[in-house]
Amino acid sequence: MNLHEKTILIADDEPDILEIISYNLTREGYTVYTAKDGNDALEKAKLVNPNLFILDILMPFKNGVEVCKILRSQPKFKDALIILLTALSDETSHIKGLDSGADDFITKPISPKVLISRVNALFRRTQKEDNEIISIGNVTIDASKYTVMINGHSIMLAKKEFELLHLLATKPGRVFLRNEILEQVWGNEVIVGDRTIDVHIRKIRQKLGVNCISTIKGVGYKFDYEPDVALTQA
Repeated sequence: MNLHEKTILIADDEPDILEIISYNLTREGYTVYTAKDGNDALEKAKLVNPNLFILDILMPFKNGVEVCKILRSQPKFKDALIILLTALSDETSHIKGLDSGADDFITKPISPKVLISRVNALFRRTQKEDNEIISIGNVTIDASKYTVMINGHSIMLAKKEFELLHLLATKPGRVFLRNEILEQVWGNEVIVGDRTIDVHIRKIRQKLGVNCISTIKGVGYKFDYEPDVALTQA
């Protein structure tokens, strides 16, 4: 899923609900589109290709559960996030919604804070899942298994070496500052200095044997992979 553009489509037959949700999510920085019923939602989806749908269960023509099932049947929206809005509190309605492929429920009346929290949480969860396996050139990094593969060969890294490599690889080309690396990899576990980072970078380079980490003197490091260039020095 492309999360660079977090686009949301809201479908509800109550104009006040559309206005409240749209206003609050727009303030959060999301791009928001609205639809007045199930058929309208499916037509708008083709045009705006949203990352996340917020669908009212009880709306005309096609209800939220029906729209959810249709979206899940289409490859284009198979992995889209879907939240169902419901005034129904019975267990059967929730089970039907989940069986249709919904990711979450929000019960009416809607709390803007709860809505934003749920939406943000779904995007964070998906971002985390997307980042579990990173493939760049001939390098594959699997965060769930703590493994690194180079040209199909497994490379063994110590825990902190792996975490440092993974951090840099999550945003290729971006320079991570030294204090930023210390905070995200070591946190408050122990008191470490700049030399700790240097030593770990050197060990990663030696073990991988490829150019994938560039030093920005006096600033930090970045993942900058050159697949056809062998490492000549640590």
